[in-house]
Amino acid sequence: MGPRGLQPLMLVLLDCWASVSAQTGVTLAVTTEDLNSTEPFPMTLGPALSPRPPGFPRVPEPSSGPRPTPVTDVAALCVCDLSPAQCDVNCCCDPDCSSMDFSVFSACSVSVVTGDSQFCSQKAAIYSLNVTAHPPQRVFKLVNQINPSVFCIHITNYKPALSFINPEVPDENNFDKLMKTSDGFSLNVESDISFTTGSDIPNAAKYEYGVHLQTSDSFLRFPSPLTSSLCTDNNPAAFLVNQVVKCTRRINLEQCEEIEALCMAYYSSPRILRVPNSRTEVPITVRSIVIQSLNKTLTQLENTDILKQALVEAGAVKICTNVVLEVKYSLTYTDAGEITKADLSLLLGTVNNAGVPLQQKFGIHFIQQNTKPVPLSGNPGYVVGLPLAAGFQPHKGYPFRFSGIIQTMNRYGQLTILRSTADQDCLAIEGIRTPVLFGYNMQSGCKLRLTGATMCPLVVEKVKSLLKGQNFPDYVAPFGNSQAWDVLDWVPVHFVTQTLHVKDSCQLPVALVLEVKWTKYGSLLNPQAKIVNVTANLISSSFPETNSGNERMILLSTAVTFVDVSAPAEAGFRARPTINAKLPFNFFFPFV
Repeated sequence: MGPRGLQPLMLVLLDCWASVSAQTGVTLAVTTEDLNSTEPFPMTLGPALSPRPPGFPRVPEPSSGPRPTPVTDVAALCVCDLSPAQCDVNCCCDPDCSSMDFSVFSACSVSVVTGDSQFCSQKAAIYSLNVTAHPPQRVFKLVNQINPSVFCIHITNYKPALSFINPEVPDENNFDKLMKTSDGFSLNVESDISFTTGSDIPNAAKYEYGVHLQTSDSFLRFPSPLTSSLCTDNNPAAFLVNQVVKCTRRINLEQCEEIEALCMAYYSSPRILRVPNSRTEVPITVRSIVIQSLNKTLTQLENTDILKQALVEAGAVKICTNVVLEVKYSLTYTDAGEITKADLSLLLGTVNNAGVPLQQKFGIHFIQQNTKPVPLSGNPGYVVGLPLAAGFQPHKGYPFRFSGIIQTMNRYGQLTILRSTADQDCLAIEGIRTPVLFGYNMQSGCKLRLTGATMCPLVVEKVKSLLKGQNFPDYVAPFGNSQAWDVLDWVPVHFVTQTLHVKDSCQLPVALVLEVKWTKYGSLLNPQAKIVNVTANLISSSFPETNSGNERMILLSTAVTFVDVSAPAEAGFRARPTINAKLPFNFFFPFV
């Protein structure tokens, strides 16, 4: 009677343990180590196959699909094992540590080692110390953790997705091979596609920033100075890295015909791969050849045939012709990281003994396909001779809402003044303006013929339009590369009107004077020009209003003045060091 009455109670306890074990989903494998024994003591807690009691949540049944295969064995992974063949202090997972070492550990520096946290179920290695035991022991547990996150990887049918191998992108060269190895896509069938994980063979489907440009034989060579000013020919060109360098080359003039770095074919013969490790090659096309003589005169050749350097002897003087002095690569790429076109511009010159050692210049820049570069007036500071960037901010009631500065597409028409001509007729040159160039003080003017019967208000509006032009800007960019949406950084144009009121006279504008104040901004080694203030001064003059009908000639003028308001740089020096030394009171005894 007694033993039979215990059966329901035992079943309930076992069923409760099965429910709790199934909910946590933890499988333990405990290993303890002491000073004298390293025998493991496994203990596995598994779910019992008994009916689920009412009131407990249903345990999710295992899916029929394959579980993610762990990429890393967490039991063999030890992130604190830094010293080879030597036990690291407090590193409980170090295989080089013995039980004697574990007994002197104070704590485990790494207590939990897990794999990929994106899995719904993953292995975790837990390390701890049992300091109450004598001698102290290391406790190792390998548990199966459940990820509580809703977004986790539960089923996978694509094994390579769990690693960092870049998938092979189909193209015209590998399409047939991929069709043979692929079994198609299925929901619950694991793919059998195998990937070669050779560390020495890059598997990139496109060029990325900084990647060396590959050619049919090796890589595109871009000579540059490294440790000294001498040219190093084995320097590779990198994708999207624009460079302009100068280097010196020591040559023997009598052997100039044998030096490859002086030959034009050395830079035009390589064939760049469209993408890394592909079979599609992009040839380098020579776009222009300029010949420089000994007296520095330049002549552009019409054809682009390959020219070889030649040694010419004129008595006791020896010169070498068709020597490469400058090389400019222009590579066109797509947004997919492919090289589509390669252009080359060369400067060939004549070198004599006075030009040895030889200085060469190399440049490379990248242009994205189907895009036009935005012209700038400086980067960041203004460059002397380039036009000022200017525009206006739309007012209320503008056809569309725009919070930035509106500029015309013609960068030479954003801020202009009158253009002087031979006949000096203002009406004949109306609409023809001269751009305001940074650093250039300019003055121009024209003549306007008026009759006495002309109304004063009409003449004033006409003269204003002639002086200011169409769409006179309200703002000027502080730097040559200022963005249109940074409105607060732009410099407003202060408009000042000077008039002299005389009774029975017409106040007619006769001059527009622009004053641009700029300063040197940034480091003393590389100062940048920054505009800080722009003032437009409209000067008017008084003319008597007469109705005699006689013609009157008025001279209109515009001027631009650039004023450097940079504060003088003050050199800063550190304070002189002071000697904070104290001598003993009887140092000079017995003299003092």
